[in-house]
Amino acid sequence: MSKKNLLNSKDIEIILHRLACQLIENHNDFSNTVLIGLQPRGSFLANRLADLLKTTYNVKNLQLGLLDITFYRDDFRRRDAPLAATATKMDFIIEGKNVVIIDDVLYSGRSVRAALTAMQAYGRPENIELLVLIDRRFSRHLPIQPNYRGRQVDAINHEKVLVTWKETHKKDAVYIESK
Repeated sequence: MSKKNLLNSKDIEIILHRLACQLIENHNDFSNTVLIGLQPRGSFLANRLADLLKTTYNVKNLQLGLLDITFYRDDFRRRDAPLAATATKMDFIIEGKNVVIIDDVLYSGRSVRAALTAMQAYGRPENIELLVLIDRRFSRHLPIQPNYRGRQVDAINHEKVLVTWKETHKKDAVYIESK
């Protein structure tokens, strides 16, 4: 198995700042916007962006939620081993709000579809956008495209995009692994 480095920690830091600036351009003061990170991997990106928006760009009204989509996945019962759910942490309603769904890698689009279904329990948003760190553009099974993307990657199906975060792997990096 070979592993190629796509992004290092400096690249990711630059991308995070660019994504934060794009969000500010489109949502201004965030008074009617909420960020929702998809558990588990999108939560690292969502937390990092929220922290950056608050500390570096002085956004005051930021609401961040973390949404578990395990039981909304269409492959939930098709796996040999049961999926482990994580906790949803959303202490707000999204009725009439602008929602930005955040995930680390957009691959087939099935996680985003599951998130759209799961969010219905929290109200009907005014608008929904998608922010991803990595967009694997040739792997989509559903017609879902990101509004904000850190990097677009042309990886073939047997290759895996692996995002590591300093919170869990001691360093920020993105790799492509091939078997």
